[in-house]
Amino acid sequence: MGLRGYIAKRLIYTVFLVLFVLTINFIIFEVMPGSPVDFFIGNARQVLTPEKIASIMRRWGLDQPWHVRYLTYLRRMLTWDFGESSPASGSVPVGPMIMNYLPNTLLLMGLSTILSILIGVIFGVIAAYRRGGLFDSTSVIASLITFSLPTFWMGLVFITIFQGILPAGRIVGDNMPPWNFNFIFGTQISYPTTVEIISRIQHLVLPTAVLVLFQYGNYLLLTRATMLETLTEDYILTARAKGLKERSIIFKHALKNASLPIITSSALAFGFLISGAMITENVFSYPGIGWLTLNAIMVTQDYPVLHVIFYVTALTVIIANFTSDLLYGVIDPRIKYG
Repeated sequence: MGLRGYIAKRLIYTVFLVLFVLTINFIIFEVMPGSPVDFFIGNARQVLTPEKIASIMRRWGLDQPWHVRYLTYLRRMLTWDFGESSPASGSVPVGPMIMNYLPNTLLLMGLSTILSILIGVIFGVIAAYRRGGLFDSTSVIASLITFSLPTFWMGLVFITIFQGILPAGRIVGDNMPPWNFNFIFGTQISYPTTVEIISRIQHLVLPTAVLVLFQYGNYLLLTRATMLETLTEDYILTARAKGLKERSIIFKHALKNASLPIITSSALAFGFLISGAMITENVFSYPGIGWLTLNAIMVTQDYPVLHVIFYVTALTVIIANFTSDLLYGVIDPRIKYG
């Protein structure tokens, strides 16, 4: 089986996997305590008349049997017709609502993930090359400490230390409009001004620093472990015997062959970008998908919004995993698709 056959096989497998994820996503909300009607209407039941509640139930098919709701749910998710949020959230379209928060999450999570991978991989390579030295011991201990510290605690410490120097929350300064990124759903993009860009960078510093400190240790330890194993291989000794430069041996030969686990870990990290950083976003009052998720769970009990967030997150992880499998053959020619 060649590459085309492998891709076709994986695509078929991915279709069934997406259907399985959608089914599990539907079942989770069906078996939760209380009825789907109570969860969907949420706190708004207290201010809605019985006639209005009955109208909402008919509108969303909540008065239908579970299998009818399941088929309707599949159709909506697969066609990206996400409908409206719960009455507690104002019954606004879910798609544009999520797109109001998604750019903030992609900016924060994307920047922090890229920095974490770069710092972790570079420091991991150096630590493996200088095994047993001061840099190795210090970097491993530091990464274990920062990886073990709760992100909410680091966030509060950063806010206390840098109070008055850097903004402690939100995404922009006062009197600045939110970032409009709803062009996917038919509205126009509002391009940020220079002042707004500077403000966004300032507001990104602290939450990004917290996430980088929390995440980079994972890549450092993983890179160090894979590099230590690779550096003992015979072809590394052969490359040194041929007189190749040490930098070329480390990065072109050793790191390339040790990178498969790093690729998998990085791909999954990018797959989870869209889910946001729930704790960090709430500590810094950063309006991203993580903040929206926690708000939908704890405050508005927004059934449709949670459905969409869980589905899209799972979908991005599946795509990221599929992409990493294809990259294996590019990085390591010894891998054959079959």
